[in-house]
Amino acid sequence: MSDSTTQQTAPVAPMTHREVLEALSGLILAMFVAMLASTVVSNALPVIVHDLKGTESGYTWVMVSTLLALTATTPIWGKLADLFDKKVLVQSALVVYVAGSLLAACAQSMEMLIGARVIQGLGVGGLTALVQIVIASIVAPIDRGRYSGYIGAAFAVATVSGPLIGGVVVDTLGWRWCFLVALPFAVLAFVVLQRTLHLPDVVRRKVKIDYAGATLIAGGLSLLLAWVSLAGSSFAWASTQTALLVTGGVLALVLAVVVESKVAEPMIPLHLFRNRTITLAVIASLAVGVAMFGSTVFLAQYFQLSHGLTPTEAGLMSLPLVLGLLVASIASGRRISRTGLWKNVLVLGASVMALGVALLSTIDGSTHLWVVGAWMAVMGLGIGALQQNLVLAVQNSVRHSDVGAASSLVATFRTMGGAVGVALLGTALSHRVADNVAAGMARLGVHTSAKGHTEIPDLSTLPGPARQVVMGAFGEATGHLFLLVVPAALLTVLVVALVREVRLRTTVQHADELAPDLAAVVE
Repeated sequence: MSDSTTQQTAPVAPMTHREVLEALSGLILAMFVAMLASTVVSNALPVIVHDLKGTESGYTWVMVSTLLALTATTPIWGKLADLFDKKVLVQSALVVYVAGSLLAACAQSMEMLIGARVIQGLGVGGLTALVQIVIASIVAPIDRGRYSGYIGAAFAVATVSGPLIGGVVVDTLGWRWCFLVALPFAVLAFVVLQRTLHLPDVVRRKVKIDYAGATLIAGGLSLLLAWVSLAGSSFAWASTQTALLVTGGVLALVLAVVVESKVAEPMIPLHLFRNRTITLAVIASLAVGVAMFGSTVFLAQYFQLSHGLTPTEAGLMSLPLVLGLLVASIASGRRISRTGLWKNVLVLGASVMALGVALLSTIDGSTHLWVVGAWMAVMGLGIGALQQNLVLAVQNSVRHSDVGAASSLVATFRTMGGAVGVALLGTALSHRVADNVAAGMARLGVHTSAKGHTEIPDLSTLPGPARQVVMGAFGEATGHLFLLVVPAALLTVLVVALVREVRLRTTVQHADELAPDLAAVVE
């Protein structure tokens, strides 16, 4: 037997409810920081991009750069969590996030801002993956639902307060402070984790870090995501650049598979994909990422450029989405912990999310705000029932020694879907807006070329008729984006319906990691 299968032969002693809550306090703060990284900036992006003289493509890249870094490094964080001290890793991710935030606040150009967002993404990737992994180390799957509900609540609070804080900050102090507002929470999270997070001792063993696999995985994913993000804007889909990026990305990932099949401590254990639950959850997470990130990232722009709202007002408009997410996250977590069954929650959540996406595909610049808010609430209910519980289903199906790698797989593909969704939908939005503006201006007797990737407009500087054309163009284009997301949402419903349900176990460890007599008791 390899070391990885013999490092734990006794059950992990269960923690009391109070001990778990104390440990969760720092983790919830860390998750709050991770969510603020994106939500606090969303309403400020139109102002940021206009101030730095960026384009619609730049608007998309500010978001994609963070998702790209998050996606490429999440598997690495997950595997490191199986090998090293999880508490130190969480704190390290917080330090990386703080460094990226400080650089972003000092950005003098779009290029510098995007680079700083990459560093932020490295830290957020660690926080997103590690919080779920640490919870899996201290709470058995049967009880994990209600604690995941607390994490979902933190997710919801950050999503609510982020746009609101960001809107107020950009309207009063300026957009640079949007990157600094989360720093006190990051410092507090670091201190609280140091004081309250006491993980069970594990048998330490000599490990070998899979540097080759980590490099190939990160490089391959980065090349493919860069291609998806740049193709159609910086170069044509059928071009030499496309051939180089796709060939390089695919070759790197093929080599990664070869390396991972041979090394003793692979970054992504390939045997995980033989698990039907993991494979289907990965596919579902990819589709959820497209629906969640790809849809919601453009709503702040929709409210500001189609309805003329201020950043603060646009932040208030995020409340329906987040309240739906909050209610569904807590309610579904408690139900799963009570029954030990999770598949019906996933299927219902996926169906409701698909319904919300379909309803949002009907909006345009003339849609009443209360209608948009109602459809956002429906989508939030679906996402809230899905995102935490997909991870729970995967964690329940693997050995405790593989929880880090398996959990990070779900997070990786969710953010990969988000990165691909944001990139493709951003390109589609740019072209759709340009075509709509050209057609609208032609009706006014002004002929312009339908050229995509135009600069983010300042509505206050436009004359009345042109202002109405631009607002209508962004409104119609946003509804079109949600229509493009409908297939991904429907795919999620199909995939979760195919998952085979296994009742949540009552121990932190899998049965085959326990002594034979104990395994017989818990199974």
